[in-house]
Amino acid sequence: MTVYGIHASHEQVHPSALLDAVRAAERAGFGAGMCSDHFSPWSERQGQSGFAWSWLGAALQATSMRFGVVNAPGQRYHPAVVAQAAATLEAMYPGRFWVALGSGEASNEHITGGGWPRKAIRNQRLRECAEIMRALFAGEEVSHDGLVTVDRARLWTRPETPPPLLAAAVSVETARWAAEWADGLATVAQDVGHLWRMIAEYRSAGGRGPLVLQVHLSYAADERTALALAHDQWRSNILGPPASWDIDSTAVFDEVTAGVPVEAMYGSVRISAEPKQHADWLHEYAELGFDEIYLHHVGKDQREFVEVFGAQVLPELAR
Repeated sequence: MTVYGIHASHEQVHPSALLDAVRAAERAGFGAGMCSDHFSPWSERQGQSGFAWSWLGAALQATSMRFGVVNAPGQRYHPAVVAQAAATLEAMYPGRFWVALGSGEASNEHITGGGWPRKAIRNQRLRECAEIMRALFAGEEVSHDGLVTVDRARLWTRPETPPPLLAAAVSVETARWAAEWADGLATVAQDVGHLWRMIAEYRSAGGRGPLVLQVHLSYAADERTALALAHDQWRSNILGPPASWDIDSTAVFDEVTAGVPVEAMYGSVRISAEPKQHADWLHEYAELGFDEIYLHHVGKDQREFVEVFGAQVLPELAR
C-alpha cells in the first residue's frame, strides 16, 4: 500500500514552522516525511534555507515518522561527511531514515568556488560517492583517489543496517543508469507517460528497492487563490533541466521567470480547490507503482493544507 508523506520545503518555510508542520502532519494521518538539502532557495520570494541535517534530527525526535533527504555529495559535501551524518541518524532512529543522492544544482554547489562540472562528470562523481559511502557503512577504512579524494576514512558509529541510498533522477536515461547502483528511485511528478517509462527502464535494468515520488501541489479554498499562490512561490521552479541544474543564483532564476504567465503553473504544479481532484491525481500516481508519495504544498503556510488533506484526501486515498 502506498505511503503518503509530507515534503518539508526548507527553501520556503522557517525550520521551526516546518517542525510544527510535520508534527501536525503526523497527527493528521501522514505516514512519512522528506526534505531536500539546499543552501539557497530558488527565489527571493521563498526566502529561507535552513540546514536540512540539523532539522532532520529534530524531526525524527519530534515524530515517529520515517524521513528521507535529497542530497548531492561530492562538492559542497565530502561523501565521508554525508555518510557520517546519515549513519548517525540511522543509528539513533533505526529503520526511519533514507538518503536520495543526486548530482546537484549549481545554485547550491557554486559556493565552494570549485566550478560547475558538466552533467556526465557530475554523474561519475556521484557514483564514486555512493560507492565510498557504502564502503564506510560496511565498516571499511576507505582511501580513494578520483573525482573525490578520501584519505583513510572510517565510521566509528554505524547503524546495524545502513540507510538506503536511493537515486534522485528526472530522466529515463538517469533512471536506467541508477539501476546499476541505487537502493531505490526517487523522482518528481511529471507527465504520467514519462514516469511510467522511467519506472519501466529502472526495473528492466535491474533496479531494486522502493519507488519514491515528490508531488508539487497548491491547495486553497478557491482555485484563484491556489493558482496565485503557486505563481508567487513556485514559478522560479518552472524551468526544467539543464537550466534548473546550471543557474546559480536566485536573482537569475527570478529574472528569467519574471514573465511566466499565471496559467503556465498548471503545467508543473497540481492546482485545485477540490480535495477530491487532488486525491484523484495522487491515486493515478500510486497506480504507476510508487511506494511512497510525498506531498509538497507550495505555499508557505502549511496549516490548511495539512488539515484538509488529513481530513479529506488521505481517507479518500485509503479507500
